[in-house]
Amino acid sequence: MSVRCVISFEVGRSSPTLLPRARARRLIRKAVRTTLAYEGVEAAHVEVTLLDDEDMSELNRTYLGQNGTTDVISFALYQEGEEPVGDIYIGWDQALRQAAALGEAPEGELVRLAIHGTLHLLGYDHPEGADRERSEMWKVQEGILRKVIGIEG
Repeated sequence: MSVRCVISFEVGRSSPTLLPRARARRLIRKAVRTTLAYEGVEAAHVEVTLLDDEDMSELNRTYLGQNGTTDVISFALYQEGEEPVGDIYIGWDQALRQAAALGEAPEGELVRLAIHGTLHLLGYDHPEGADRERSEMWKVQEGILRKVIGIEG
């Protein structure tokens, strides 16, 4: 498999550090690679950047026209038939808040968001609202999540 996965942190000093960055990198890399393998993608270039609330809000406003922060934004930078190339931005602060609200460890939510962003990069989409968790994308995401968390053990 020729998958290049670059992961960078651009979070401010005020962002919580409930998860060591080296562990977060390992988990995110596994999440992206496992998602690509699940979809039969053998070659890809994916860059994942973790941003704080301020930078995530700016990205959300500039590119999606939405106010406030969000948890994940993906940009596919390839045409159909080409090797997948794209950027995934994960809201570090938002991910940690969501993990706490769900009663989950931060690792689980970061993995879920990395998978979610990768699936969007590969063309998956989901409805908004209550139907989101019943969508095909959600089912695929949660199946991959169980596999990645099992791998990490």
